[in-house]
Amino acid sequence: MSKLTSFLLWPILAGISVALLMLTFFPQGISTRQAPVEIHQISPAQAMTPALGSGPVSYADAVSKAASAVVNIYTRTRVEDPSQSEDRNSRDFYDDKQDAARKKYLSSLGSGVIISPQGYIVTNNHVVAQADSILVALRDGREAEARVIGTDPETDLAILKVELGNLAPINLISSESIRIGDVVLAIGNPYGVGQTVTMGIISATGRNQLGINTYENFIQTDAAINPGNSGGALINAQGYMIGINTAIFSRSGGSQGIGFAIPSDLVTSVLQGIIEQGRIVRGWLGIEIQVMTPALAESFGINDDKGLIIAGIFRDSPAHQAGLQPGDILLKIDERLIQSGHGAMNQIAAAKPGTVITMGLLRDNEPLSLDVTIGHRPPTRPN
Repeated sequence: MSKLTSFLLWPILAGISVALLMLTFFPQGISTRQAPVEIHQISPAQAMTPALGSGPVSYADAVSKAASAVVNIYTRTRVEDPSQSEDRNSRDFYDDKQDAARKKYLSSLGSGVIISPQGYIVTNNHVVAQADSILVALRDGREAEARVIGTDPETDLAILKVELGNLAPINLISSESIRIGDVVLAIGNPYGVGQTVTMGIISATGRNQLGINTYENFIQTDAAINPGNSGGALINAQGYMIGINTAIFSRSGGSQGIGFAIPSDLVTSVLQGIIEQGRIVRGWLGIEIQVMTPALAESFGINDDKGLIIAGIFRDSPAHQAGLQPGDILLKIDERLIQSGHGAMNQIAAAKPGTVITMGLLRDNEPLSLDVTIGHRPPTRPN
């Protein structure tokens, strides 16, 4: 065999050997193509099928059902100090019949909702607080003077009454039925331009610790709420009231997509208390609390940061009479674990005065159980 033949033969034999090895270990061959991407597609027929919870194209029927129950409220309050500043939603004027001092009056506006054919109207307490006169304007053009039946500053609710017939009250639905993402409509009288409807969704529920009211359990919505909307209705897509529009979070004074409404269940509770008993009766222990934090838990020598620290006790209060002491750590109320100060306060307030509750405590790192008789919460100072 010549040297040339030998030189050419060895590379050929080596290539054949490599090919045989590749066929042995990779019988399907080697491919640089990636696996196909899985794309989940639906058919046009499936795309046309309504999804669960889908709404109508128009909410006119819902508005038609509720709008006649929403009223405009105009108040007039005498201002003793003529230099008192006014908000952008008010105007001042002088009574020509006054003496030379010509007392100054402040006029403001808001909204309300007819909740009974007997003429009861619910609105925000801040809409009518300290008002000398209250005028209610209905959607059908009628007007009437309203009188205050009762107020609850701690929830910022007030109940008015007008002497008119043929009223169309709104239909309420339990606020427990609402879900985050539900479509809602806000009806009111923003800036006094007349009845206006805005649309959004429920952004959150159970909002509290906002510093707006003593008892807070707000529905949050991005439906536009502006000054003058206070006291108006927040309704669902079927036209049923789920809340009373109350406040906005704003740096400019206008709507920024963060509005708050008092849920209908709380509205109903306050309404019944005021109409049936003349006032709101709430349970009371007479304690001041501080929320437990990891740092405080460490200082108390405990591992769990749940519970509330009793920071102070009113003399002769139910808590004082039952033997509670400052520094006690409240862990349970009637075997219900404390999750938040807001929840504990609402649980105590909802208890009927005279009811005995059992409080689970830690005192000097030792468990303790005390029975406490709920008292009457003292009335708050009117706004």
